[in-house]
Amino acid sequence: MRLSVLFSGGKDSTYAMYLMEQQGHQVDTLVSVIPSEKDSWLFHTPNLNLLPLQAMAMEKRLLRAPSQGSEEGDLQALHQALSGLDVDGVIAGAIASDYQWDRINGVCESLGLRLFSPLWRKDQGMLLRDMVQAGIEAMVVAVSAEGLGEDWLGRSLDLEAIQHLEELSASKGVNPSGEGGEYETLVIDSPMHESCLEIVEAEREIARDGGRLTIKKARLKGVEE
Repeated sequence: MRLSVLFSGGKDSTYAMYLMEQQGHQVDTLVSVIPSEKDSWLFHTPNLNLLPLQAMAMEKRLLRAPSQGSEEGDLQALHQALSGLDVDGVIAGAIASDYQWDRINGVCESLGLRLFSPLWRKDQGMLLRDMVQAGIEAMVVAVSAEGLGEDWLGRSLDLEAIQHLEELSASKGVNPSGEGGEYETLVIDSPMHESCLEIVEAEREIARDGGRLTIKKARLKGVEE
């Protein structure tokens, strides 16, 4: 089938797309809702300025849909973006959030599109390890949970980090995959990437309730600017 993917630039949407491509489906278009505010109930917001670079790295089309940032605005932007696509279905990286899945599925149903969620309800520790073993290279770019301090910003989501997240899940209730907003990621390489991302300039923003790593400048390795 021809599919599009709800793409945030993070690990979950990237891995979900990879799994569907491994099943033989064609994924040409990345659909990204761009909230005007940093906080969105439905969509990832850190470093959305890097989406064109990530699309270029995977040689895929990028469709960006601006939104006011409210739940209603996000869903309207998603509906408008998907309504213009000639595809059979949509891929989402949802893992455990009924809130997110229900609303995205509602938009898809209204357009007669199937929603594919290959990560849905999977064991999160196993899922994270499978991502790493598949070659998904992601770094943490936002934290907002007890136990996830400034030292996590820029940290690679490798097997050691996953073990640490599982320990924090047991001791402090942190969601290992970060789906409760505990942390967010940026994918810098994957089996779908023709070139990996190199971070040239980044800035840490620390607040009482967490922090962000804002990527000011990045490039594709081996690609002339």
